[in-house]
Amino acid sequence: MDPTPDPIVGLAWALASAVPPRGYSPITSTVEGTPANFGKGFAQKSGYFLCLSTGETGTGSSGSSETLPENVVTDIQILNEKTPLPMGFTYVSEFLDAKASVSKKKRVCMKLVPLGVADTAVVDVQLSGKSRVVPGYMRIGEIGGFALWCKKGKISKPLPKPRSISLEMRGLSLDKSSDGSEKLSPLSSRQGTIRRSDSIYEASSLYGISAMDGVPFILHPKFEGKDNGPTGSSAFADLTIKSLADIEEEYNYGFVVERTAAARLPPSVC
Repeated sequence: MDPTPDPIVGLAWALASAVPPRGYSPITSTVEGTPANFGKGFAQKSGYFLCLSTGETGTGSSGSSETLPENVVTDIQILNEKTPLPMGFTYVSEFLDAKASVSKKKRVCMKLVPLGVADTAVVDVQLSGKSRVVPGYMRIGEIGGFALWCKKGKISKPLPKPRSISLEMRGLSLDKSSDGSEKLSPLSSRQGTIRRSDSIYEASSLYGISAMDGVPFILHPKFEGKDNGPTGSSAFADLTIKSLADIEEEYNYGFVVERTAAARLPPSVC
C-alpha cells in the first residue's frame, strides 16, 4: 500500500540563480524535460522558478513527525490582472530581488485551509507545454508559456496528542493491586465495596447510585423513645389510628345546600 502523500503547504516564486527559500523545492523542468524557467529573456538574466513546499506532516512518505503544518493548499487558480482575488485565496509568495519581478498580467493564487479542517489537498504540481496532457492531473491554466497542473488527494488528519495526567488524577483512577484484581481509590468508594460486576455499572440501571448512598439511616432523637425497653413511652403513643368508617362518619356531609340550589327550590327543613 502506497503511503499517503504529503500535502503542499505553500507555493512561491524564487530566483533561478539563487538558493530556493528554506523548505521549498523548485520545479526546474517540465514533464517533457525542458527548463521550467519563467521570465528569462525579458530583461532578466536568470528568471525565476515556481517552488512548492510539502512541509513535514508526519503522515506521508517522509515519515517525519517533528513538525505539523498549520495550513495546507487545497486549491490553485490563475487569475488575470483584472480578476479580483477570490475569497479565501492569497497570492503566491515572491522571494525575488529588486531587479526581478513576476509578470502581473497573470498571477497564481492559492487557497490555504487549516490541516485539521481539510479533507483533500493539493499533493503535487507540474508544468508542461501548452499542448501536453498530464494524466491524473487537473489543468489549472496557462502562465508564462507553460501549462500549470495540480494533483489532489485525501490527507490523513493529525492524531491528537495524549493528555498528560497528574499524579493526583492517577490516584483517583482505577488501578490494579498486586494480585491483578482491580480496586477503587478511597475517594471513589462508598459504604461497602463496589465492584464493576454490580448492577450500578449496567446501562439499564440509571438510578443505581443516588445522593444518599453511604449515608447511614439514623432516627431523629425527637422520635426516639425514652427507653428502649418494652415499657418505654414513645412520641408516637398519642397518635390515634382511625378506620375508614370513622373517617367517613367524622367528615360526613350531605350536600343539602348544594342540591337545593341546584334544584332551584326554596330551602326546606327536613
